[in-house]
Amino acid sequence: MSVIIWIAEGTWPACVAAAREHAAEGAELVLLHVTDDAVAEAAHGAFAGLLGRGHRERDPGTRLEGLARAATDDLFEEAERRLGRPARRLDLRGRPEQQVVRAAEGAELLICARDGERAHLGPRSLGPATRFVVDHAPCPVLLVWPDAAPAIGSLPPPPPPPPPPGRPGP
Repeated sequence: MSVIIWIAEGTWPACVAAAREHAAEGAELVLLHVTDDAVAEAAHGAFAGLLGRGHRERDPGTRLEGLARAATDDLFEEAERRLGRPARRLDLRGRPEQQVVRAAEGAELLICARDGERAHLGPRSLGPATRFVVDHAPCPVLLVWPDAAPAIGSLPPPPPPPPPPGRPGP
């Protein structure tokens, strides 16, 4: 069984710290990064559509793919250094929420971080991809704050009570 550590730009340090604290000593650790190819694909399409099919060396999508690979390599290296123990790298491409859920199949634990609003407690602290992962993960999920958690006073108020039966609402 493995512990999957989803390392995403902006939130990965908290996930690595949580793995150091919560993953069992003998657990197989997997650093997971997913590159969403939508931006590079859009650049490829724009280049082909607007500028024709020749001169592949000028295709901005190819440059974006190279930059994404270099950034991912740097992210893996820094995450491994901070983790302080061996980990396998898993570098996937596609829609992050789909790839993370698939990668978590058979895992003992998935560690991910909140990626939405960080100033308040509540459902908006999860971005759409992380919300999907939390809702669909096929294993237990450890959800961490990327920074210190907001104060309890930031908890949203409860919804208003429903109207009594037979009375119309407001």
